[in-house]
Amino acid sequence: MRDFLIRVLINAVAIAVTAYLIPNIHIADNDIGTLLFIGVVFGAVNALLKPLLLLLTCPMIVLSLGLFLFVINGLLLLITDSLAGERLVIDGGIFTAILGGMVIAAVSMTLEAVLKLDDKDEDKNKGGIIQGELGKRK
Repeated sequence: MRDFLIRVLINAVAIAVTAYLIPNIHIADNDIGTLLFIGVVFGAVNALLKPLLLLLTCPMIVLSLGLFLFVINGLLLLITDSLAGERLVIDGGIFTAILGGMVIAAVSMTLEAVLKLDDKDEDKNKGGIIQGELGKRK
């Protein structure tokens, strides 16, 4: 539950930074409740649709050497726009959404690195059976 709330906060901050940097992306009311709602919607869209889109567009991702991932992120942002109603408005179409997706990815990745959210996976593996057995043999 704690990780979910942190991810929602990271999404909310990333969307706020994106709306600040890109003039064609607007947040209604500019309050924390709206940002948290959009963060929840964006997280749900990413959790539910992104794996399916990655699977369906795998050949395009390979052929473009991963650049098609930016298009997928833009599509997910447009889907979030349509689901969030008037709370999130993206003017300018897919190109603005792709640019917004790039900013959201950069901000999210930076915040996750600062908060060290990925280190939890390494901590789980430290006490593993293989590593524990190798440590005993020394």
